[in-house]
Amino acid sequence: MLSREIGAPGGVAGLRTTLLRVPAALQSAGALARRKPLGAVGALIAILLMLIAIGSRFSILPVVDPYESVGDIFLSPSREFPMGTDVIGRDVLSRVLYGSWISLYVGIGSVLIGITAGFVIGVASTYAGGVVDLAFQRVVDALMSMPGLILALAIMAILGPSLNNVILAIVIGMLAPVIRTVRSQVLTLKEMDYVTAARAVGARPGRIVFRHIMPNCFAIYIIMATYYLGFAIIIEASLSFLGVGAPPDEPSWGGILTVASKEAPETGIWLLVFPGIFIFVAVLGFNILGDALRDILDPRLRGR
Repeated sequence: MLSREIGAPGGVAGLRTTLLRVPAALQSAGALARRKPLGAVGALIAILLMLIAIGSRFSILPVVDPYESVGDIFLSPSREFPMGTDVIGRDVLSRVLYGSWISLYVGIGSVLIGITAGFVIGVASTYAGGVVDLAFQRVVDALMSMPGLILALAIMAILGPSLNNVILAIVIGMLAPVIRTVRSQVLTLKEMDYVTAARAVGARPGRIVFRHIMPNCFAIYIIMATYYLGFAIIIEASLSFLGVGAPPDEPSWGGILTVASKEAPETGIWLLVFPGIFIFVAVLGFNILGDALRDILDPRLRGR
């Protein structure tokens, strides 16, 4: 009985197989990092940002309450307050770290909804073709005629400040370019021999879309998700900076910059520097990660 358990796939033999796969996976990751060092840096930034967001949100990191006043107002950076305090004595470090959770909540939420919706609409409407494709493309043309930030401002002016409303505004702003990008890929895939063969043997349109079209567009989905994550962080920070994004009490990076821009000339430039650095590093990390994923997943660039 004991020998049978040891030899079972879920026993010691299975564990040994899993442990043997770990060095191979690490070796592959190391080779990928050597091949795309900037992409590895972007991935590291993204992972660190997610760890900071989770740690600050669930009180894993040793930070104070970002909503409570903990000292005098406008204190300079010191050992007790490494990033100083703000207009009502709140710890800027705690607010900046907690702001990473808000930025990722808005960014990941808007990307998951917007990229997925644009991906599905783009694939379905393009494969359907005819009047359906024409109608969707006219809507896309109308949306793309308006700058994304202006469109988001108009939506937020109607809906009011809220994190969920920010996600909705960003989703509407990113739908048009996502649909247009997916459409260009699907137009090419529709003419491929394996799609023609599937039609010839009587495969239904739904089967062709789910078995042949969508899997071959998945690389574009991953690349766009990475790119638009940085875009969503910028839009959220811009809306919060203008006072129409996150509510004023929320410690978003844009909201911190709003307070800092009014008081920094008199109190100190550090109120502007620290949230600005976090926005810059986060967007840079996701952008260079997206570049690396594009080079790896795009067959036309893989050889280069």
